[in-house]
Amino acid sequence: MNKEIAELDSRIINLLNERSSLYIEELKKSSQIQEIYSPADQTDTYNHITSLNNGPLSNRVIKDIFTEMISCSRKLVQPAKIAYLGPEGTFSYQAILEIFGSSVEAVPQNTIASVFDEVESGSVSFGVVPVENSTEGSVSYTLDELMNTGLKIQSEKFLRIMNCLLSGENDLSRIKKVYSHPQPLAQCKNWLRTNLPDARIVQTASTILAAENAAAESLSAAIASEKAADRYELNLLARNIDDYKNNYTRFFIIGHKENPPTGNDKTSIVFGIKDSPGALYDILEPFRNAGINLSKIESRPNKKEMWAYNFFVDFTGHSSEKNVIEVLDILKKNVLFLKILGSYPVLLPISRSEG
Repeated sequence: MNKEIAELDSRIINLLNERSSLYIEELKKSSQIQEIYSPADQTDTYNHITSLNNGPLSNRVIKDIFTEMISCSRKLVQPAKIAYLGPEGTFSYQAILEIFGSSVEAVPQNTIASVFDEVESGSVSFGVVPVENSTEGSVSYTLDELMNTGLKIQSEKFLRIMNCLLSGENDLSRIKKVYSHPQPLAQCKNWLRTNLPDARIVQTASTILAAENAAAESLSAAIASEKAADRYELNLLARNIDDYKNNYTRFFIIGHKENPPTGNDKTSIVFGIKDSPGALYDILEPFRNAGINLSKIESRPNKKEMWAYNFFVDFTGHSSEKNVIEVLDILKKNVLFLKILGSYPVLLPISRSEG
């Protein structure tokens, strides 16, 4: 081995351990796992290390290294359990690895509702749930659960989705049936229409279940992640078959605590209004007057009352800030109900091209 590289390796190992030891001492001052995982601190760390990075390693690689180091340090102090829509190998599982690192106990659930139940009961520390896809829109099951839970949004995660066609077959022309979850099927519908127009499409509860079915049946395939091909010893017939290549899914990390303001936050709320002329305009006008930017607004029918609608809104700012409090106070007087789902640090997706 090159002597200079060997000396650098020694310094890197010593510095990594020194950094971890200092971080562990900080963690030991926290009495609860909710304090050990701080979205604000993690965001600050990522912003700091990427600002120092001058290459040739990408920001994504640098973040992955620090995520694993932080994850291992947390485990030495207090192991965390994270519920997610399983089984292992789904995109939700991949989101856990990118958020918390591999040194956590990932607890798979069969439904999004079960993820919320596990966190509410205290059986796990946090939950990770998909909330919307950049091409197919919101995940209604998650929005419904957010309406009824006492949990708060801790942070968000944008995950680049790259769907692949997997099969035990070696030839695309032999495929007669395609399994997958409804979201990937919708994300790849044009590709399927062009390349497998006669194949029967079968929905499954997860992409991993789709891969299991494809592994068990001849003449069948699954739309799933590339990692699922290794897990089930499937052939990769086509990679990155999404109709839109800039395909991201946004995940929420849910838990019990409320985040302190960081100065660069986003808040999610839901409120209900009657369906009447100008009602929505009147509700949103205070945001404009206060100079608060709305980054998302989506309506869903109120299941308890006909012709009434619930609106999910994301906006810049923290729920404890003076101008936000004033706007929310105005809203409370003019809506059927108002619920703050959580305030959390702003996080932008990192392009896959960075890593």
